[in-house]
Amino acid sequence: MSEKQALQHRSDGPQDAPALVLGPALGTTWHMWDRQTPELSEHWRVIRFDLPGHGGAPAHPAGSVSDLADRLLAALDTLGIDRFAYAGCSLGGAVGAELALRHPHRVASLALVSAAARFGTADEHRQRGVIVRTNGLDPIARSAPERWFTPAFAAAQPAIVEWSVQMVRTTDPGCYIAACEALATFDVRRELGRIGVPTLVLAGSEDRVTSPADARVLVAGIPDSRLALVPGTSHLVPVEQPSAVTDLLVRHFAGSWPGAAVRAGAVPPAASAGRRAIATPPPGARTGPIGEIAPAEIPAETVAGRPDPYEPGMKVRREVLGDAHVDRAIETTDDFTADFQEFITRYAWGEVWTRPGIDRRTRSVITLTALVAGGHLDELAFHTRAALRNGLTPAEIKEVLLQTAVYCGVPAANSAFKVAREVILQETTPPV
Repeated sequence: MSEKQALQHRSDGPQDAPALVLGPALGTTWHMWDRQTPELSEHWRVIRFDLPGHGGAPAHPAGSVSDLADRLLAALDTLGIDRFAYAGCSLGGAVGAELALRHPHRVASLALVSAAARFGTADEHRQRGVIVRTNGLDPIARSAPERWFTPAFAAAQPAIVEWSVQMVRTTDPGCYIAACEALATFDVRRELGRIGVPTLVLAGSEDRVTSPADARVLVAGIPDSRLALVPGTSHLVPVEQPSAVTDLLVRHFAGSWPGAAVRAGAVPPAASAGRRAIATPPPGARTGPIGEIAPAEIPAETVAGRPDPYEPGMKVRREVLGDAHVDRAIETTDDFTADFQEFITRYAWGEVWTRPGIDRRTRSVITLTALVAGGHLDELAFHTRAALRNGLTPAEIKEVLLQTAVYCGVPAANSAFKVAREVILQETTPPV
């Protein structure tokens, strides 16, 4: 890992104190933790970091959560920090889960804020990437307050709303798109039981991005975990309810990390650890956890067996065509079409689309050309959508279709332009 790829970071608090790392959400900077840092840095060495291309950080895109985790560890290595506690919000929470799963010897305690084992659907994140690639970040920036804050908070705090819009607007678009891809491929639902550190799961009760139901899946799957719901709060809980979040973090880390508990002057809670336990803020806090934690079904681990292209094929098929398209195909499968669906998943997607010889952008160019030549307009529609999600711009798709007009015929290209134009309008028009 080169130094230039280590994440941009800053340190606050005593250099000899136990380290506490704070991870930001997509589209934010380390400043989202400004209100927590003064109190936390009284007890811990607080390390905050920026995602690539955020807050003026170098624009070296990271297309996976594991890549972000590795870059964070590279930054911590430069500071001489081996073991640390970690609290992350949204994408920052995904980084925390990745660290606890892949580098358990380095994580002492964990807090997952506005997080999920899987963030929505892959389609949603790839669609957002298409919008940014086509329109820039302005549409995403203008809609950020609606995703991040409750209406009451947004109305009462116009300066914070404007701050949030500017944070997103000044992010590097390529790094934002790569982070969307990282969220699209992140899914640790089957691995939650391997997170072996004390974990606080903290959620806003009004969060529509990562809902309380997502929080309960985390708590149901992580053996030593507790849930705290913050009433009347949306996605950026640390910004909307800073005092409540600070109280909960201090109590959790002081109680779950003996070395830090002494410095913080706290006594670990008497309640035994367990996924049905509830994290309770200290007296005087502005909020408290609510509700009973219901166990969630965690899928059993897949039994390892002989390598088979079907599962990799289904994964790539979903990544390229989108969950909605594949789900529709599966729902309409019957005895007559089942063998064909298995055939294309195993061989077209598992044997060909997974080959490393050319990238997916190039495969999309080839596929579009072949579909125009064959006059397969239905398939051209969903492969135009796939091409956008594989990184082709509308301008590049236009060039592909112009090329087909020369070698496949003007009538074929004329029909293709009509189909592709409609798909591109649907996919690149920002939501109202």
